[in-house]
Amino acid sequence: MPNLLGSEPSAYLQSAAHQPVHWLPWGDTAFARAQGEDKPILLDIGAVWCHWCHVMDGESYEDPGVAEVLNRDFVCVKVDRDERPDVDTRYQRAVQALSGQGGWPLTAFLTPGGEVFFGGTYFPPEHNHYGRPGFRTVLTEIARAYREDREKVTANARAIGQHVAESLNEGKAGSVTPALVDAGADQMARMFDIRYGGFGSAPKFPHPAACEFLLARWHDTRLDWQREVVEKTLEAMARGGIRDHVGGGFHRYATDERWIVPHFEKMSYDNSELLRAYLSAYQAFGTPLFREVATGTVDWVLEVLSDRETGAFYTSQDADVAFGDDGDYWTWTLEETKAGLTAGEAAVVARVFDIGETGEMHHNPKKNVLWWKQDAADDERGLLMDGLRRLKSARDKRKTPFVDRAAYVNWNAMMAAAFLHAGAVLDRPECNVLALKVLERIWNEAWGVGSGMCHALGRAEPRGLLDDNVQAATAFLDAYEATGNAEWLERAIAIMTYCRGAHWDEKTGGYFDVAAGGGAAYLATRGKPVQDAPTPSPNGVAALVLARLWALTDEAEWRMQLDRQLGAFAGAAGELSLHGATLLRAADWAVHPATRIEVAGPAGEGPACAMHLLALQAYRPRKVVVRRIATAPAATVCVGTTCSLPVDAPARLTELLA
Repeated sequence: MPNLLGSEPSAYLQSAAHQPVHWLPWGDTAFARAQGEDKPILLDIGAVWCHWCHVMDGESYEDPGVAEVLNRDFVCVKVDRDERPDVDTRYQRAVQALSGQGGWPLTAFLTPGGEVFFGGTYFPPEHNHYGRPGFRTVLTEIARAYREDREKVTANARAIGQHVAESLNEGKAGSVTPALVDAGADQMARMFDIRYGGFGSAPKFPHPAACEFLLARWHDTRLDWQREVVEKTLEAMARGGIRDHVGGGFHRYATDERWIVPHFEKMSYDNSELLRAYLSAYQAFGTPLFREVATGTVDWVLEVLSDRETGAFYTSQDADVAFGDDGDYWTWTLEETKAGLTAGEAAVVARVFDIGETGEMHHNPKKNVLWWKQDAADDERGLLMDGLRRLKSARDKRKTPFVDRAAYVNWNAMMAAAFLHAGAVLDRPECNVLALKVLERIWNEAWGVGSGMCHALGRAEPRGLLDDNVQAATAFLDAYEATGNAEWLERAIAIMTYCRGAHWDEKTGGYFDVAAGGGAAYLATRGKPVQDAPTPSPNGVAALVLARLWALTDEAEWRMQLDRQLGAFAGAAGELSLHGATLLRAADWAVHPATRIEVAGPAGEGPACAMHLLALQAYRPRKVVVRRIATAPAATVCVGTTCSLPVDAPARLTELLA
């Protein structure tokens, strides 16, 4: 029986096409085969960027002996979590209920009907000292249990299925008040790592939505601790090894509390949200480091993660080049740094970035992660910058980690929105050009009247995912503010009108994550997600879109929808804290006044164009910008229900915004 992954569009599935396991893609064929042969399903969910997925592939799925057991006793299904986030979400819940943790690779054992009865994440080939059972042992025991203890398997699957159905609905009604917003900020403060920045301990993930939320609170309250949390967190990540100091952008997370040693994969969604957070912080504080970080991120995306010809942002860049590699492309021995630098450059780079004979990588102790341990002296700054440029030239000669060129609508919309922000704040028109090209492509290729957005550009299926729709609506509103073209506003309204029919829960409020229509196994159960995990929750994003539509159009219907949306989840906001930051950002819009900056005047260069750019560059929380064509330049600023007199010159608008 052939492995059937070679013709799949997913890079992750294609990477397993050579394996001796008789893999099937997710779909009716796999379930029908499992039912016809009365075999359990082994479900592997992973991603092409996932280090431990590659490890398990190399150790187990490429082993002919393991493949023999799998092919004999199981129907094997492989899923790309980036391509099918709806499948991943549901099976993560099931495995978390069983083992207490989720992640990738997700290894789940299902009944032929698609319900989980056992699972975990990474399994080593043999029992190891971390207490993880060996994969061969697990396979043998699962196959035996399915044959000999079917009643227990069925009961276990039923119980887990019930848990999944209940946990998918994260709605909890409550009241939206200023106290709710203040309590959310206070809870984040309790999780703040005062020593190293960020939230919690190792492993440490970026939380850009929390930084954006607390930045907005600081702007309103001027409380020093709120500014400290944002500044210390963003500065710590900027100086840490989680940031790629040579090529720009950020790795996915840090394995330690000091942000030094990362998991090296670089994700589109992380970098889009971090780019926005650093741009916002630069707007608010004027910190040169934050502009530098944002500039480096934009440069990396333009160089590595985008297709300017067709208009697309790619998905990810791998951590590793080959099996057994652990970030070797990104790390340096002392000899490697000296080889490409002058003696003066090497000395400064080694001191600033803590490069020594012994580095931080356990698999190769000579390998160093570059992290900004100490500043260069003023007269050394030129040597440092020259040294980093030379290191990039040297690294560019290495074999480059794989870039997944899939273009998913939700992540393309997120990066396009971030690029529109960067185009204004960094005054880089090329960012706007690419962002608008991507968004036009999303509208022309992904949108279907009555069916919403598809998930991947160039493919009709899958579609019907809330996240693709609301992220596109967000980016379309950003395009409207950046260009003044009312067509973008109309498109955002069309999307939210579709979502009201296809995703809205009329009974209790909130949006379902998949459109009405159902699907196989757990997909028949629709969820209402509100956790940021790790991307912004689609219900939180939907609430932000509704808030902005209300501020832009002043139509009461959008405010009514916003109130119902927030009311459906407000009871959960206190429990979610850090992981409910996107929802809290929307609640902030509901209880505090918005700022509306309206700029009128002729198109093209002149005072109106300059005032429009100033409006986009100014930091204010809960801000919308409206650009209108008129004969004479005029700008007004309204905060809540109080509006300024019109001003007709950029300098006067600057004073007004200050």
